[in-house]
Amino acid sequence: MSQFDYDLVIIGAGVGGHGAAMHAVSCGLKTAIVEAADMGGTCVNRGCIPSKALLAASGKVREMRDTKHLQAMGVHVGDVQFDRQAIADHANMVVTKQREGLVGSLKRIGVDIINGWGSVAEAQKVKVKTDDGERFITAKDILLAPGSIPFVPPGAEVDGKTVFTSDHAVHLESLPEWIAIIGSGYIGLEFADVYSALGCEITMIEAMDTLMPTFDPDIAKVAKRTLLDPRDIETYKGVFATKITPGSPVTIELTDAKTKEVIDVLEVDACLIATGRIPVAKNMGLEDIGVDLGKRGFVPVNDHLLVTKADGSTIPNLYAIGDATGKLMLAHTASAQGMAVVETICGRPRTVDYSTIPAAAFTHPEVSFVGMTEPAAKEKGKEEGFEVKSVRTYFKGNAKAIAEGETDGIAKLIFRPDTGEILGAHIFGLHAADLIQEAANAMSQKVPVTELAFSVHTHPTLSEVLDEAFKRAAGAGAGH
Repeated sequence: MSQFDYDLVIIGAGVGGHGAAMHAVSCGLKTAIVEAADMGGTCVNRGCIPSKALLAASGKVREMRDTKHLQAMGVHVGDVQFDRQAIADHANMVVTKQREGLVGSLKRIGVDIINGWGSVAEAQKVKVKTDDGERFITAKDILLAPGSIPFVPPGAEVDGKTVFTSDHAVHLESLPEWIAIIGSGYIGLEFADVYSALGCEITMIEAMDTLMPTFDPDIAKVAKRTLLDPRDIETYKGVFATKITPGSPVTIELTDAKTKEVIDVLEVDACLIATGRIPVAKNMGLEDIGVDLGKRGFVPVNDHLLVTKADGSTIPNLYAIGDATGKLMLAHTASAQGMAVVETICGRPRTVDYSTIPAAAFTHPEVSFVGMTEPAAKEKGKEEGFEVKSVRTYFKGNAKAIAEGETDGIAKLIFRPDTGEILGAHIFGLHAADLIQEAANAMSQKVPVTELAFSVHTHPTLSEVLDEAFKRAAGAGAGH
């Protein structure tokens, strides 16, 4: 008999915790998972899944209302109507289905599900707070996967009805006539896509000097021309929303980021705060065992995701994954980390290469990328003494995109001409989120563009947009 209740106890049943539990059982580990809220975490309940359901439904409305586009293909439609509540119900149904599937998969393989707030009591011991009191369980290894919550900047007051975060927005309880969206990252762009398709007027407010600041500048420029300019969206950049007050109307005080002077006060029907996310790592007992969460609250980990103390030493048998580690706040990053931890526990140490993890915004059309932007790659090249080149290809020359009547789009490949190594790939266009995977896999397997130029792509498909980019890069002196 083992001296522990479990081989592995996982705190947090989001995508990362779930994936780790599934892999742990397949490796023969007796596993329990502790969850204080809904099984499935942010992704299933308040993030990726419901937002994609809303984007799918609103995207259909946008497509069917684009009569000019349809008529060009010989298709005529009548007046397109939608039911807000039915769209919201569709998203809720998808969430319920995903959550039930997740719970069912854990139960089927014998993972014990414990409801309550889990925290680290001491080495290899977890405290679980429930409505009935406290209980302690022991484990050979503990894995923290507590996730994140939306960040609400100082000066913003959230009431969940007129001023809200993505947690509330996924329920689509209303369609405000005029909504302000604070932030032009993934979350802001996706909800702007949903709200504009369903007839809302939007004001987007970005604190940085450029819109879509996390994207490659060339991609952001092209995407803006399709996702923002022709739609009922006005934009501010270099402006902070310093005070947001709920009500009817919502008032938003706008302050110039450089001069710090108030430049305007907006009155809108609602405000979505989409300013990123912050980790959930407090009240988990970490500070009591010498872990410094720092100003931003992320759990410090080493390359093998062992939790580290303030002095840099690791805490044996205690790991952390997902948003709370602050590496790349994406569901699939958490999954990859969870798998890596289980492999390490089983004596097959594995690390995660964050530079080859792709990401996407599921707008219409989509935006996706993997690796570095061109300015970041050039900075690295300057530091390390190598040249950086980029090539671009366009959807307007792709046969499948032309057939679909969806020719807005660009693919950009950033690479080293001396070795042919891909440093970054960025795509804006139809199905960009699916297309990026080929570039991500190539980067992960370190396949140079000189090899990729000879890979055969199905014709006619959108994948030929990347095929052409590989060939152009190889022809631009890569590897010669």
